[in-house]
Amino acid sequence: MRGSIMINVLIIKEEFELARLWERALVRLGAKVQIARSAQMAIDHMRQQFFEIIVLDLDLSQGAAVGVADFASYRWPDTRVLFVTNGTFFSDGSIFQICANACGYVHGAIAPDDLAAMAHHYAGQGNTLSLP
Repeated sequence: MRGSIMINVLIIKEEFELARLWERALVRLGAKVQIARSAQMAIDHMRQQFFEIIVLDLDLSQGAAVGVADFASYRWPDTRVLFVTNGTFFSDGSIFQICANACGYVHGAIAPDDLAAMAHHYAGQGNTLSLP
């Protein structure tokens, strides 16, 4: 993409169809995207490569999301995590105290293009965003 820097994004979401919608929105902005459908898959991806940003479903089964964010912070301290949830448990903002690499917290009903724009911005490339 002309005038844009490609970012690496890891989407961690068990619901594959929604993850694919998010992926398509991110790819339209020039991102390279990997999808992990479990905490273990996410950790395997992070062992292999660096991601500027992780879009992480806070509602992962077995409460694994915070552990995944913790691993990301340890393995790649510069990686940011954008949490997505349909719940209200961290609606008080406490996720930012628990996860040092948290950069955002949004509801799961967010439009895919809005999520992609936020991820692109928080990945540190907000000033090079190229909209279609």
